[in-house]
Formats: sequence, structure tokens, C-alpha cells
Amino acid sequence: MKSSTPINAMTIDVEDYFQVSAFAPYIKRSDWEARECRVPRNVGRILDLLAKHDTRATFFTLGWVAERFPALVREIVAQGHELASHGYGHERASDLSPEAFRKDIVDAKAILEDLGGQPVLGYRAPSFSIGEGNLWAFDELAAAGYRYSSSVYPIKHDHYGMPDAPRFAHEVRAGLIEIPVTTLRVMDRNLPSSGGGYFRLLPYALSRWMLRRVNAQDQQSAVFYFHPWEIDVEQPRIAGIDAKTRFRHYVNLARTEARIAHLLRDFRWGRMDDIFLPERQALAPASAHPVHLAQAAH
Repeated sequence: MKSSTPINAMTIDVEDYFQVSAFAPYIKRSDWEARECRVPRNVGRILDLLAKHDTRATFFTLGWVAERFPALVREIVAQGHELASHGYGHERASDLSPEAFRKDIVDAKAILEDLGGQPVLGYRAPSFSIGEGNLWAFDELAAAGYRYSSSVYPIKHDHYGMPDAPRFAHEVRAGLIEIPVTTLRVMDRNLPSSGGGYFRLLPYALSRWMLRRVNAQDQQSAVFYFHPWEIDVEQPRIAGIDAKTRFRHYVNLARTEARIAHLLRDFRWGRMDDIFLPERQALAPASAHPVHLAQAAH
């Protein structure tokens, strides 16, 4: 890629396979401790992959995971990656009261900062669960000391989404910006272009084209995300789940790691804080582009 191309943000949502929101009707939260935790080995593979491609990323990490695997948190930081918050127990922000949400984000931030030894500036809501019905969550994030959120997905989806939200970084509260994961605008509709199940389902060439289009047409840094369980073909299969959930979770797991390796070769990547926070941009690579906050919905 040419040096003038914006640097994109590579992000990993650090949660285990049994904590996925779609499995909540099938797996009791009280049963989590009895499940095999596979996140340490999967994150280890991801760290090796990033090191191979000399890439720094942002790890949105659950407080629940960090408490149980403190060495993993320290290794993320030691390798130069950004440690950010995914909340404590992977509860959707839209399912929590303001008081419960406040406790969740404050507890997670404290745990991560204690283990990582550095400020935690970023937050991503589980399942992109900040939307029109709970915009008060931004007030709580700002009050808790977060500098940015990546919790709104500006698409239509049966589990989440706010399709009329701005597509790129924009200030939502004084001192707090929202940095949505990336969409491509086509014929008055936002198409998902940033990872997850869509990345596993769509041909790689199409995903690459969409990201390149955002870089070239919008002149914006893209935000890509995936989960450690998405590279884990051998994860235990959850019995009794409906066909739609089964397809969404397991489709093309065997292809994901190789596709991510292709992404790391085909694009330039960095940490969320280096790309989007003004106070960090002086420390970012010299080729990184300053980010201008969006002024309009699209």
C-alpha cells in the first residue's frame, strides 16, 4: 500500500467462545467457570501473528478474562499493544441500568489498569450495544474517564445497530469521541465492512475491496475487529442452539486466521489510541494521518 494511505485500526475483542451474546440463552453465566477457557492460547496465536507482521493493535478486554489471566494482560501490554475495556462481564449495555453500567465500566477499567500498568482510554460495548435507547451510556463513559468509545455500529441488524449514526469518529460528549467500526456507504445504505461474521462469510476479495474503498474514497482510517474464538476451529460445539446462531458462529472458522494474515499484509494497521486520539498522534508513526471528527450523519 502507498504511504499516503490512511493507517487502519486493528482491534480484537477479548472474550471466550462461551461468552458470546448469542449463546446467552443456552449457557448460564453461572456455568462460565466450569467451561474450558481457550482465550489464552487463542490470544497467544494472535500476538504471534501480529508480531510476525510488525503490527500493533488494540485489545478490548473483558475484566472477567483479565482477572483470571493476568499474565495474558501483561503480555499484551509488553508487546506494545493498546489495552482497552470490553466491560467486565460481557453484559450488553442496553440490558443494564445506568447504575449497573457504571459499575461494569468502572470495575473493568480499574482491573485492567491495575494489571496492565497503563491508563485504559478506550471502551467497546459488548455486541455494539449502545444505540438510540441508551445514549446516556456516553455520559457514564465520560464520567468514568474514558477518552473514546467504539460501541456503535451504523448498520441495520437484528441484534444491534444505529444506521443513522455518523460513520466515522465524532465527538459525543465533551472529552469523549465515538469511533464506529467501519461501514461502506452504497446507494443510501451502510454495508458492514469491518470484521466479525461478515468477514468470515464474504469472500476475502470483497472485504479487501470495501476497506480499500473507505481508505481511498472517504480518506478515512478503517476500524476492523475480530474475536479470539474466530480462529479456533477446535472450540467446543454448543449443543441445542438454533440453526441461525449455529451458522453465524461457526461459518468459515477454519479460514479466518489466514484471512487476517492477508489483511495484515494488504493494509497498514495501528492502535486505536495512536490513530484517533490527538494527544497520542505525536507519538504515532510519522505516516499516520490526523483524524478529523465527522460533522454529518454520513
